[in-house]
This record gives sequence, C-alpha cells and structure tokens, in this order.
Amino acid sequence: MLKHERQQHILARLIEQGQVQLGPLSVELQVSEDTVRRDVDDLQRQGLLSKVRGGALPSSPIPDAFGARERHDATAKQDIARKARTLIRDGQLIILDAGTTVTWLARTLASAHCLTVATNSLPAANVLLDYPGVEVRLAGGLLHAPYRVTLGNEAIDFFRQVRADICFLGAYGLHPEVGLTVASAEEAAVKRAMMRSAAHVVALVTTEKLGTAAQYVVCPADAIHTLVTADTETSAAKNVYSKLGITVL
Repeated sequence: MLKHERQQHILARLIEQGQVQLGPLSVELQVSEDTVRRDVDDLQRQGLLSKVRGGALPSSPIPDAFGARERHDATAKQDIARKARTLIRDGQLIILDAGTTVTWLARTLASAHCLTVATNSLPAANVLLDYPGVEVRLAGGLLHAPYRVTLGNEAIDFFRQVRADICFLGAYGLHPEVGLTVASAEEAAVKRAMMRSAAHVVALVTTEKLGTAAQYVVCPADAIHTLVTADTETSAAKNVYSKLGITVL
C-alpha cells in the first residue's frame, strides 16, 4: 500500500472511530508501528489530526488568528456565554482567560455590580472598561499579538496572587481521555495558573471541539468542575463528561 493510501486509511478510521491507535493500524495496514507513526506525524504536520501517546485524535477545528476564531461558530459561542453568565454573582472575583468564547461572556456582564475580573485578555478588558460595575485587573507579561493576550512568567505570577471564585477557560479541544488542550505551551501554562487560583473551574467549549485535541494539554478533563457547551441534548457530551463528575450545562 502506498503512503497516501495508508494516510487516507488512517483518516477514514479516525472519522469512523473518533480515535486511532498505532498497534491496530499497523495490523490493518500490514506495516510496522514505526511506519504508522511516521504517517501520523506527517498528517499532524498537515493539521489533519492531533498525535497523542499511542495513537491520534481529530485535530481541533479552530482557526489560529483571533479575529477568525471570534467569528467562527459565533452563534454557539453567544449561547454558551449566556449560560455561563448564570454562574456569576455580584461581588465575586472571577478570572476570564483569552478564549473568544470567554470574550463573548465578558459582553454579558454590563449589568454586573461590584464584580472584579482578572484577565490576560486585551479584548475582554476592552469590553469591560465600559461597564461601571466591573473592576478590571489586567495581567502583565509578553503581549502575544495574534492571540491578543499576555503570556509568560509575569502573567503566571499575576494569577498566583489572585484568589478567585470562578475561573472561565476557553479551549481548542476537550477530550475525556486527553483533557483540555490548546495550541500554545505558553497559553497552557497561564491557564494552569488560573485554575490553581480559582475555587471553581468552568470550561466554555463549543460542540465541535468536544472529542478533539490540540498540541498542549492544560489539564485532565476531570479537573474541570463545570462544562458549558451547546446542544447537549443532541450530543454525547452530557453522558461522557458527566461520568467524569463534571456538571454539564
């Protein structure tokens, strides 16, 4: 079997099964696991899947640039933001990360009173500046222009000094076995600092990201307390993630 035929077989199995493992693929394709591993590496470089230990998962469908991400699946993100808003109470200190769905959540906070928001997101901070009932604390650090976010040790240290009621995280992918993932190691490190500083962790994840993975793991799936997504009645998300002890909205 030629290389492109093997790779098409791998992608077909990935669509059918939602994940693939190197061992069974090597048997099906009658080649060594090393050959399959090289094919998986090549497909990951093309952005067609995400390699994990012993196999591969569907890659996150999310574009990289902030503007494109914000427009992508905007209706679902607004629905998720409205659900997430019900978790916030006046007088709380909350953390908002730099995800575009979280930025939609920031737009729902116009009626908040005595709310403090700690964030590393320039778009979220800019939205919140117009809301008199919200105090904004912006993390310093290296400004990453494509993500419009501050990253690095300064941002991590900032969140270490915060004791938040709730942390709201976006993601590139969420998989019950792999966990919550993003496309940048630096972004993953800041998100972990946010989680450690919050009593309750909420992930805002559109349906198409469920069961997918990006390159860098933020945390195991069961480290999340609440998952807010869309169309839970027509997806397997509720049962899959509820079994991990996660509340699904």
